[in-house]
Amino acid sequence: MEKIIIIKYGELTTKKDNINFFISTLKNNIKEMLKDFDVEINYDKGRMFIKSIDNLDLIINKLKMVFGIHELNIGYELESNDFELIKSSLVELVRDKEINTFKVETKRSDKNYPINSMEVSRILGGLVLKNVKNSKVDVKMPETLINVEIRFKNSYIYFEKIEGLGGYPVGTLGKGLLMLSGGIDSPVAGYLALKRGVRVEAIYYESPPHTSVAAKNKVLSLAKKLAQYSGYVKVHIINFTDIQENILKNCPHEYLITIMRRMMYRIAERVANKNNCKAIINGESIGQVASQTLTSMSVINETIKMPVIRPVACLDKIDIIDISKKIDTYETSILPFEDCCTIFVPDHPVINPVLEDAINYENNFNYEELISEAIKNEEIIKVTNDKSTEFNNVL
Repeated sequence: MEKIIIIKYGELTTKKDNINFFISTLKNNIKEMLKDFDVEINYDKGRMFIKSIDNLDLIINKLKMVFGIHELNIGYELESNDFELIKSSLVELVRDKEINTFKVETKRSDKNYPINSMEVSRILGGLVLKNVKNSKVDVKMPETLINVEIRFKNSYIYFEKIEGLGGYPVGTLGKGLLMLSGGIDSPVAGYLALKRGVRVEAIYYESPPHTSVAAKNKVLSLAKKLAQYSGYVKVHIINFTDIQENILKNCPHEYLITIMRRMMYRIAERVANKNNCKAIINGESIGQVASQTLTSMSVINETIKMPVIRPVACLDKIDIIDISKKIDTYETSILPFEDCCTIFVPDHPVINPVLEDAINYENNFNYEELISEAIKNEEIIKVTNDKSTEFNNVL
């Protein structure tokens, strides 16, 4: 018997004609995640198997961060599907195992196997009862589920079930540009986009000297959190100072946020197009702030043609916070460093802006020239999940 990790795909099995692409991408993502370990990865359309495990706990923790995995099982591979071998191996595995109530569940890839699944389960269940004291069968709510899979050339026995992240492998559904601020919502939006298979790049707007280096490093730390799930996140840093100061000088204060967001959208679309991103992703949640009413979103969206994905649009703030804690971005997000979206906030921002007014106000200055200059001078930082990479003045 050889100890292995068995990976189940879940949602990927619905892909039919494209399943090989999804599973091969998952394999490549796992290979990259486990690059520091000596492992052998094999797969078919039903399962993926990881062998030569020398650091099981560390590997499992890494695999828990990989999208596209529905379930992980620590199991044992038998060199054949001979039933006598299956019986003797199961007895060896359960003899010293503490089992109270149990159920044996059998699956056969080889439908010509001489014993049907129910009969296999019945015989193996009898062996467990005979070899484990005080064990009882419970087919409805067993404490221990003993899984047996019989294939054409070999077979598997496994007990432990570990829930995976699910979703699609990162990179299978193209690339999107995440508008990453220092708040709670946008990292959660990035995480949810990654879960649907979207490779995420990020754009961050800084406004020195109004925003600090600590605010920038905070965002890079959030990008690092996201990189745990995707290997890396490329962050485009845009100096927004001149644009923001021109908005402040030339536009009514109640329209500052509306005009600022329109400029950010214009920049994001151009950066996205330049980097082959097919959509803009952000953390807007309906009604949460003035710029996130449906009227505001409509007026702001008018500036671009690219699709905008809002993964948290219909979530309550409490739901968003719960996810941020789960993915370990919350404590970083609440650090008290202001970003572009929180400086120069008017006392009474307009919640139902008029499109014609927004266009007239922003035409009071040459924003196209300022936008071109900002994009020309962007700073690009590739943030990885390497533990040795840290950002000063944040954590």
